[in-house]
Amino acid sequence: MTVDCPLECEYLADARKHDRITPADPATFPNQDIRVTEPFLQEHEGLLVFLGRQILEGALNTPGAVDYDVREALDALIRTYRTLQSGVYYETRPDNPLAAGICKLLQVSVTEYCKKETEQFGMTKTRDSDILAVLAFLQRLELDHNNGRKRGRAYLDFLRAFFPAAEAPAAQQSSLIVP
Repeated sequence: MTVDCPLECEYLADARKHDRITPADPATFPNQDIRVTEPFLQEHEGLLVFLGRQILEGALNTPGAVDYDVREALDALIRTYRTLQSGVYYETRPDNPLAAGICKLLQVSVTEYCKKETEQFGMTKTRDSDILAVLAFLQRLELDHNNGRKRGRAYLDFLRAFFPAAEAPAAQQSSLIVP
């Protein structure tokens, strides 16, 4: 019997502590030609945090989504952004409907991100190559944190811990002093 525990489940968290994940070999990662350096990540930290949160939100809002669905969505987006660099707009869609939904949400989010950037600065600072590099980095994180289970959500749990949801605004405190 399979049980879909919420990511906050204490038993799931305890089980993850005992996972024996084989370390991923970076030499086997796809898209090796896309260089992602520490200075690049620092310079594009806002985009990284934004996309990490959007991936997490997209997966959590897609009932039944697991790490492999996110992997397919990232792969499709990377292929789409690769074609954009060649000057051709060809949107790659995953066959998997869960991955396709996550992919679509990410595309809409990136468009919104660039639109807000344009409104704020008068131009878009984020290039397609920057988005491609951040997506490749997030793909490498997925490969590194995936526990290999068919219905595993270890990567989503990692995203939840690493890219926590934006804090809700604190309730305004009253200036009334009560004795």
